[in-house]
Amino acid sequence: MIEVKGVTKEYHLSRKEQKEANSSDQRRLAVNDVSFTCQPGRVFSLLGPNGAGKTTILRMIASILQPSKGSISVGGYDTATHANEARKQMGFLTGSTGLYDRLTVTEMVKYFADLFEVSPADYKARRQRIFDLLDMHGFANKRCSALSTGMKQKASIARTMIHDPQVVVFDEPTSGLDVITAESIINLVNRLRSEGKTVIFSSHNMSEVDLLADDLAIIHRGQLLINGTMDQFRSQMQDPSLTKEFMRIIQSAPKP
Repeated sequence: MIEVKGVTKEYHLSRKEQKEANSSDQRRLAVNDVSFTCQPGRVFSLLGPNGAGKTTILRMIASILQPSKGSISVGGYDTATHANEARKQMGFLTGSTGLYDRLTVTEMVKYFADLFEVSPADYKARRQRIFDLLDMHGFANKRCSALSTGMKQKASIARTMIHDPQVVVFDEPTSGLDVITAESIINLVNRLRSEGKTVIFSSHNMSEVDLLADDLAIIHRGQLLINGTMDQFRSQMQDPSLTKEFMRIIQSAPKP
């Protein structure tokens, strides 16, 4: 489970950043008093236009950033006071793979398994299952520097999942991928849900949201506009198109 309670994130702006923003404000409010809960066995979709605060929230959940106010817990552990325990519960995947170029795919996945102290037997079984699911055996011994974009994303997923996390965070995981690779990630999300894991993902692809999401939140200018189940959202839609409804909500949001 992920619990986000009254979370606010402020950044201090340098003089250069103030000048670039054409503003005298010394602080920028990226996220403002946001609360939501992601339940096990459900897929929670976090939506918003670029710059809305989505990635900031996901990075705070992953304990890469700390909230200025409020609290976040992952698997029962507070990400500020028990960050290491929270990270052990979590897999975090972004569109930027950040793989180690000199390692082969297998070497890299084994490295992360060792970091999480995965036993040799568990590593072998999980590696086989993940590589089967994502069709990775054909490039398992290639160096990461020689992989295509889709192969890199699959390798990153394997690295993310090798310690069998109970909470999985996907930040635009299918961005820029071909249809086949994107489909394999969608299949993985469905499988994680069926295994009772907590899944949160952001995406600009509304067809993926429509297909996968059990719960939905829309954020804009750091403010939470919508938070509820996907069924509730569909029942209140004023436009039959999910994309157009999303745009309507964003465009009609009050300006700060």
